[in-house]
Formats: sequence, C-alpha cells, structure tokens
Amino acid sequence: MSDSQTTQLLEQELFFDTIRERRSVRNYDPAVKISQEELTEILQQATLAPSSANMQPWRFLVIDSTELQQKLLPIAFNQQQVVEASAVIAILGDLENIKEVQKIYGQAVDAGFMPEQTAASFIERYTNMHASLPPEIIRQIVFTDCGLVAMQLMNIARAKGYDTVPMGGYDKGKFIEAFGISDRYVPVMLVAIGKAANPGRPTTRLPIEDVTFFNEMPQE
Repeated sequence: MSDSQTTQLLEQELFFDTIRERRSVRNYDPAVKISQEELTEILQQATLAPSSANMQPWRFLVIDSTELQQKLLPIAFNQQQVVEASAVIAILGDLENIKEVQKIYGQAVDAGFMPEQTAASFIERYTNMHASLPPEIIRQIVFTDCGLVAMQLMNIARAKGYDTVPMGGYDKGKFIEAFGISDRYVPVMLVAIGKAANPGRPTTRLPIEDVTFFNEMPQE
C-alpha cells in the first residue's frame, strides 16, 4: 500500500470516527465557553454544505449571552442545555434568499468559477423560478437546505471536540417575538453547542435492510 493510500485510509477512519462519536448531548459543562471567533469558524465551515441552486438560505442567530440564554430557557420548555451550553445557535431560513442571487453568482464570476454570461443566465433563471414558486414550496426548499447545514455544523463541532444537540422542542411563536425575528425568516431548529458534562446516550439504528431498497419499494 502506498503512502498516499495509507493517508487516505487514516483520513477516512478519522471522518468515520467523528460520525460515530457524535451524540445528542443534553448536559454541558457551563464553565466551557467557545469564543465567538471559533463559533464563526465552525459556522463558516458548516456553510460549505450544499443548497438548492447554491442559494444558501441559512441564517444563524448565535445566542451566547448568559442573559439571553436565560431568556430563551422558558421558550425552550426549560431544557437545561439552553443555559449550560456555551451557545445556542438558532438556524433560520431566509424565505427571501433570492435577494442574494446577484451577490452569490457575482462572487462565482469573481472567483473564476463561471463566465459572466453563464452567471447572468443563472440569475435570470432562478429569479424567475423563485417568483413562480408557491410559498409552501419555497419554505420546503429552505427547510431542506437548513437541515443540511445543521448536520454539517454538528459534525464539524464534534471534529473540533465539542458536542451538540439539535432542538425542535421550543415555542417558535414566542421565540420569534422574543428575539425580534421578522417574517422574512422562519425558525428551523436550535442547536446547543458546548462541552459535554456527561456523555450523550448511545442509540441504536434500524437494520440497514429495513430502510434501504434498491430499484423498487417493497409492497406493503
């Protein structure tokens, strides 16, 4: 086996270890604080996730103020990870993400990834497409893309030695009101991030043959 093949295998194992070691952690060491610089770095890596037409509809409200975490606590039904974790990241979907289309494809041109004419064609196509889509379809696309970035965020956090838990159990209406979220944005989930005080509970998964079917679905 060549050195490059050995290196590749080691990198794969490290990646697989990160996936296997990720747990939903609900007890955090409140003494551990992740700096805003490191949180920004984690989020920057997370945004390498794919999205529909590369429109990147995710927006992050990072709540790392003790006072605001306490404010969030009753909204999140008093789940203690909200105040024990270093931060809670609210993943929001931008329902008007099409407003960024010029910037996104302009960056692609500046980076030499596509010619200006191609970018102009994409901008026109996606602008027209967005205008024709029903609101519920736009919302579905945004939720899908935000789910992709959330999973990427949690795996990156684990690779850096931190722990996370995705949270759908909170009062979205009260969250919107308490944190001044405009109608442009839809709350998708909260992700608590920090250092585990107690390890997350191991869980099992359904056998792969129960959830995977090649070429046709089973008849029920």
